[in-house]
Amino acid sequence: MPDLLELAPSLYRLRIPGDRAHLLNCYLWLGPDGVTLVDTGWPDSAALIGEALTALGRSRADVKRVVLTHFHEDHCGSAAEIAGWSGAEVVAGVDDSTYIRGDEPGPLPVLTDGERAIRPDFETSPHGPACRVDRSVRDGDVLDLAGGARIVAAAGHTPGSIGLYLPAADAVLTGDAVAEFNGQVILGVFNTDRRAATESLERLAATGAQVAGFGHGDAVLTDAAARIAAAVDPFVP
Repeated sequence: MPDLLELAPSLYRLRIPGDRAHLLNCYLWLGPDGVTLVDTGWPDSAALIGEALTALGRSRADVKRVVLTHFHEDHCGSAAEIAGWSGAEVVAGVDDSTYIRGDEPGPLPVLTDGERAIRPDFETSPHGPACRVDRSVRDGDVLDLAGGARIVAAAGHTPGSIGLYLPAADAVLTGDAVAEFNGQVILGVFNTDRRAATESLERLAATGAQVAGFGHGDAVLTDAAARIAAAVDPFVP
């Protein structure tokens, strides 16, 4: 049975199981005109996402839109397969779209000593399988869902990382710009530009969202913006 959690009316977190990444998530918005999926897990996650749709009373054909927060394989791994189910529109940040399409390799994370203790240096860029991108978005662009979902630029984890603020749910989905670990909201790990990543926290917090869903970790259901603004960076001296 898929591990689904309702974060707000029509907004669900789906936990992607496995020990390859800490508490990996993707998100589903159930709109009257179809489903928007935010991130798609690993390359083998499509079947689970299909099961989640069934559990929510929807089908693969209902997927209208796939929003990819960044190019890493644990977030866009199943994007190409899922986009093929229904011809869904694929949306990504303008500065990550080239990497998602597979036109060129994305940059490697620049690890701190603390991050190397939990993972050695990356040898290759952690790409997912190539996927078309139908719409490349920038900070402030609005998508036609959830009362006008707004793109929040969240560069730093990758050059074109994005978050998404959903007014109808008063929720922000941060991708890997922010994470939750052992009850603490933290700056996301394995960043290409740590300074830019830290600055992105301010933009995500400025949404004022009550609810936050992270790429990794448990969601925050109250006072999320304040928790993001106070996020710590545990992997620097």
